[in-house]
Amino acid sequence: MKNLILYLLVFLPGCILAQEKYITKKGTISFEASVPSFEEIKANNSTVTAILNADNGKFAALALMKGFRFKNALMEEHFNENYIESDDYPTATFKGKLVNFDKYDIKNEYIIKGTLLLHGESKEIETKAIFNRDGDAISITSTFITKPEEFDIKIPSIVGNKIADEISVSFSFILKRN
Repeated sequence: MKNLILYLLVFLPGCILAQEKYITKKGTISFEASVPSFEEIKANNSTVTAILNADNGKFAALALMKGFRFKNALMEEHFNENYIESDDYPTATFKGKLVNFDKYDIKNEYIIKGTLLLHGESKEIETKAIFNRDGDAISITSTFITKPEEFDIKIPSIVGNKIADEISVSFSFILKRN
């Protein structure tokens, strides 16, 4: 009996506190704001951190704004200095939850609901995401549409017709069990 109590005191708190988490530091977020007949406005960030708590379906991601890469270096400079203002707003974060997530029954598709914080402004996001589980890894991919004005990002009228009104944002994460 004494051994059983000792076992419970030593191992039970670890079991209760242990959470099944999946993480990556190499996730990808890309966006496109191109307009036909003008130069492509597209960027990619492959150093995004994301974490999924498989016990409760909570999901979070963090992207450094200076991590976005464009084909054109001048476009990247304008993005960081004039639009996103990366020195004042260095990160974008998403905190949310997978609706009806069950780690024992991973489906092919989930709804992710949460808050995207970008450029000092918050916006509720809801998007369908594709999920796959392969051993100790879970992959998540999705695309959603947003607008610059939803995050108080000012587009000068001189270039307004060269930038799409709606921005397509895609993300892809391969999260590994931690």
